[in-house]
Amino acid sequence: MRLTRRRFLGGAAAAALGGAGVYELVDQLTGAPRRGAVPGRPVPLEQHVIDLGLVESEGVQVVVPPLHHEMVTATLKATDLRAAQAGLEHALAELDDRYSLDAAGLGVTIAWGLPYFERHVPEQARAHLPFDHRSGKPALLPARRFPSDPHDTILEQNDVAILLRSDSRAHIDDARKALFADLPYFQMTSIRRGFAGGGFAGKQSLPKKMAMAAGIPGADLIPDTSELFLGFTSTQKAGLGPGLIANHETLGFVDLRGGYFRGGTHMHLSHIDEDLEAWYLNFDFDERVLTTFRPGLTKVKQGTQTVAQGPKDVATQAETASSFKSTGRFGHSASIQTTSRLPQDIIGPDGTVYPKGTAIPQRADFNTLDNPFVWSATPDRDKLQSTPSAGVHFVVFNPSSDDFARNRLAMDGVLPDGTKLDVGPRSRAQGFNSVLTTTHRQNFLVPPRRHRSFPLAEL
Repeated sequence: MRLTRRRFLGGAAAAALGGAGVYELVDQLTGAPRRGAVPGRPVPLEQHVIDLGLVESEGVQVVVPPLHHEMVTATLKATDLRAAQAGLEHALAELDDRYSLDAAGLGVTIAWGLPYFERHVPEQARAHLPFDHRSGKPALLPARRFPSDPHDTILEQNDVAILLRSDSRAHIDDARKALFADLPYFQMTSIRRGFAGGGFAGKQSLPKKMAMAAGIPGADLIPDTSELFLGFTSTQKAGLGPGLIANHETLGFVDLRGGYFRGGTHMHLSHIDEDLEAWYLNFDFDERVLTTFRPGLTKVKQGTQTVAQGPKDVATQAETASSFKSTGRFGHSASIQTTSRLPQDIIGPDGTVYPKGTAIPQRADFNTLDNPFVWSATPDRDKLQSTPSAGVHFVVFNPSSDDFARNRLAMDGVLPDGTKLDVGPRSRAQGFNSVLTTTHRQNFLVPPRRHRSFPLAEL
C-alpha cells in the first residue's frame, strides 16, 4: 500500500479536524503487542511514568514502546485559572477512570512551558519553581540552539504540551477531544503524531511499513524489523533511566524549594528531520555501528539491531577523548554517556540504589511522517509541507534543562569537563549530526500528578 500525495493531503486535512489521517495506517499495518497488565498497581505520583512491557531482542532486554504517540502544543485562552484548573482536572480524572495507565490504555503527560509560568503565575513561579543548584540556574530554562543546530531552528514559546501514548489510536483521539475540543482553555498551536516499534516478534516493523507506504526516500534500506527509522534499537532497558531517576529530587541536582514540584521532572521536546538515504547509502553497516555507538566496537555482527547498552558498556570521558584522538571520530552513545550515565553509585531519597553507569534520561521519542507537524496554527512559520518526511519527535525526561543541555552538548563533542572534541558541528565524523536536522525546540516542566492542572494557579 503506497501513500499517494492525494491520500496524504487528505490525511493532513483530517488532522486539522481532529482525525488521525495518515496515521490510521498504523492500525492497518500492524496489531497491538500483547502486554501483561498489572492489576491493582497504584497510580504513581509522577505523570511521566507509564507501565510498558519488556521483550528480549538479540539477547538484550528491550522496553516495548506504545505504538501510537501524539504531542499537542497550545497556548492559553483561559482567563480564570482557578476555574480552568478545576475543569481540566475533572476531564483528566475522567480519562484516568476510563483507561488503565499503560500502553494498552492511555498515558497522559501534561508539561508546562516557561511562557505559562512567566505570563500567568509569575510571582508563584519565582517562589516555587525548582532550582538546579548544580548549574546555578533555574531547572526550567528557555530553549537554546546547539552547535549542530541550523541557525533557523525555531525556539518555541508554547504554554503547554500534552503527550498522549497508547497502543490504541481511538484512545488518543478520545483524549484529544476531551482536553481540547470539549474544554475552552487552550488554543492549539500544533499536532505532532508518530509511531514506534512493532517489529520485535520478527515481523516487519511499523517504521519500515510506514516509510515504505509513504514512499520515503531510503525506506527500502531500513532493516525489516527495525524499531526506528535509523535501524538500531533505542529502548534497551539498560539504556533508559529506570524508575524515578529523572525526578527533580532523585539525584540531588535540584532544589525543590518547598516541595510543590516533588515527583515532577523536566521534558525537552524537539522535531528532527532524518535523511534516510544519506544514512544508509553513505554509511555502510560498520560505520553506522561506530557512529551510533563508538569507534572500536568490532564485535557487532552484520545486521545486528540491538546492541547492549548496560553499565559495563558505558564509555568514560577519558576513553571517548582517547578514541577521538586516535580515530578522529566519536560515537553518538559514547559521547552522550559521559553526561547521561551516573559517575558513581547514588542512593535516591526513597532508598533506591542507582549503580554507577545507570542511565538518567527517560526517552519517549517516536518516529513520524510529519513535515514537520501533521497540523500547525502557523504553517508558514513552521514551514509546514504536505509531503511526508522521515523524522523523529524527540521527547526526553531529565531532572532539569541543564541536565538535558549537558547531554546535547556532548552529542556535539563538548564533554563534561569542557573538553571539545574538535570537529565541524555537522561533520561526517560526528555521524548523526550529518543526517539529522533539528527544526524546533522547547523545554517544559512536568508537575507531579497532583499539580498537573494549571500548576500554581491555586496559590
